Amino acid sequence: MNRLKSLLLVVAIQFLFISSTFAQKQFKVLLVTTTKGWHHESLHAGVLAIQQMGARNYFDVVLWENPGGFTDEYLKQFQAVIFLNTTGDIFDDKQQQVMERFIQSGKGYVGIHSAADTEYDWPWYNKLVGRMFVIHPEVQTAKMKIFDPKFPGLQGFQNDRLWTEEWYEYGPEKVSGLNYILGVDESSYNAKANWGGKGKGEGMGKMHPIAWYHEFNGGRAFYTGLGHVPTNFSEPAFLNHLYAGIFWAATGKK
Repeated sequence: MNRLKSLLLVVAIQFLFISSTFAQKQFKVLLVTTTKGWHHESLHAGVLAIQQMGARNYFDVVLWENPGGFTDEYLKQFQAVIFLNTTGDIFDDKQQQVMERFIQSGKGYVGIHSAADTEYDWPWYNKLVGRMFVIHPEVQTAKMKIFDPKFPGLQGFQNDRLWTEEWYEYGPEKVSGLNYILGVDESSYNAKANWGGKGKGEGMGKMHPIAWYHEFNGGRAFYTGLGHVPTNFSEPAFLNHLYAGIFWAATGKK
């Protein structure tokens, strides 16, 4: 009888282990890192950080590695697509249509840093992101501003947190209804940029947003301009901010 009880106990433990191993995760995201322009040094750190974030918060992260595999059928399994420091024109016309249908089906998008330096010639994508990158000065330390304290994941940016970043200057809003979360205090750093024949930047003034979210075309979009510096991806404040955006984009919950 004791041997039978022991055997049943072993079977039960194995069943629980198998069940937990194959249990449904909270959601599943596709991580896109394609670059057709500048390649950020922080890409590798970002991939590892988001994969670890998935393991820690019980959601699946799949790295997109098959350019021909970006299809409607393939994307059905995901609740959000993350553009991590992408640059340039990364999708052809068919893939753009797939991405549009994905969002229109009620799914989510997350853009990190140079995701705003991607697909300028795709008007729909410009609206999805909300604002596009124009220019930036050299990397500097500046004070952060919180615009929406009700959005989760902002604990690490309270009290004028100092942050070192490549502070993007953005163009005008491509769509109405952007909800601004974080900004940077231009009085705390030199926002002027001079790229010679490629243009000059004077900053954006008192209202210089860095992160925002909005509902768009049936789905959801979250963008953060942070993520240029590789060490950001080991900083708890940034990871909390990023996970809050991923969670909202994938689930619609705040």
